[in-house]
Amino acid sequence: MRRAAIDPSAPEAGAFARAFRLTDVPDDFFDDPYAYYAVLRAHDPVHELDRGSIFLTRYEDVAAVYRDPRASSDKKQEFKPKYGDTPLYEHHTTSLVFNDPPLHTRVRRLIMGALNQRAIARMEPDVVALVDRLLDRMAGGREVDLIADFAAEIPVEVIGNLLDVPRAERGPLRGWSLAILSALEPAPGAALLERGNRAVREFLDYLETLVARRRQAPGDPEADVLTRLIQGEADGERLTDTELLHNCIFLLNAGHETTTNLIGNGVEALLRHRGELERLAREPALIATAVEELLRFESPLQLNNRVTTAEMGIGGRSFPAGTFITLGVGAANRDPAQFPDPDRLDVGRKPNRHVAFGIGKHACAGMNVARLEARIAIGRLLARFPGIAPVSAPERDRRVRFRGLKRLPVRLD
Repeated sequence: MRRAAIDPSAPEAGAFARAFRLTDVPDDFFDDPYAYYAVLRAHDPVHELDRGSIFLTRYEDVAAVYRDPRASSDKKQEFKPKYGDTPLYEHHTTSLVFNDPPLHTRVRRLIMGALNQRAIARMEPDVVALVDRLLDRMAGGREVDLIADFAAEIPVEVIGNLLDVPRAERGPLRGWSLAILSALEPAPGAALLERGNRAVREFLDYLETLVARRRQAPGDPEADVLTRLIQGEADGERLTDTELLHNCIFLLNAGHETTTNLIGNGVEALLRHRGELERLAREPALIATAVEELLRFESPLQLNNRVTTAEMGIGGRSFPAGTFITLGVGAANRDPAQFPDPDRLDVGRKPNRHVAFGIGKHACAGMNVARLEARIAIGRLLARFPGIAPVSAPERDRRVRFRGLKRLPVRLD
């Protein structure tokens, strides 16, 4: 499929929607997927991708599936043909996000215990200091890349601090994360899969060494998430060695990808909507609602997945057990039935019940860490450099599942 965005009211829009495939998106989809989501919502909101596989673009359908216990997060059936017996398969079927209870419950309890509100409050001064150092380094009126020089630096440091990874050993972390997550695209090629598998192997080798050192010299479990995960809960609940290693990878990947994209997408959206940028600079107390609106407006994770474990009604139709569901997170967050004037950025929008972090028991475990980082990063950036301006077009990452930028060239004074 190769054509420009189509008007939902055009005569051919229905046929266009029915032919849509996530594995062969139009050339301009990466710049503006929302125009295509609008066509699908209007003409084929419960869209059949392949036999036994559907794509949802309405908010009410996405939210209902997130809440339904018959919609499983377990990816073994889906990932086996995609990855085979590989490190990527072991990783993605062991980490928190792609599992159901009892493993999901056990792992989530340990991670959430390490990322409670007290822990997040303790993180804030360090995040402020980190952001200020990065802003100092970028000052001077020269052109900078807000992704490489700012947005991508913050989560790697924050998660590195949470796991107490020595600073000198953090260099490969971002590359490993990007390689592993890129293999989650709907149709990864052989090169992507090879890079992803190599990254998992290298990451595991590194973590085995790090965990061995931490077992010999434990940190403070109130501040060191890795020590907390190694020691487990007071009732004796612990992760197996395999679960421990893969969920450390998950923590870095989830924290890095979501937050980098949240900050990068957020600043780029504000630059395109200058009035809202200036409003936020004038009214810094709006930063919390602004972050929620940026999560809605340019959701870092555009797609999520479930599989039915029993017959389910979705959008007025019935689907059997074993149906694969792709949840259009970005589409749901632009649904006019839920969000008035959804294509307008409004940093004071209330209410704002977006689904950028999911809903219910599978809501993102690190969402409050990501929110903290974004509030501090974007708030302090605009407080110090309200005149920030683009100097050339941003370079959009051409991925379907994750929405982010490779480069965002700006001038800060």
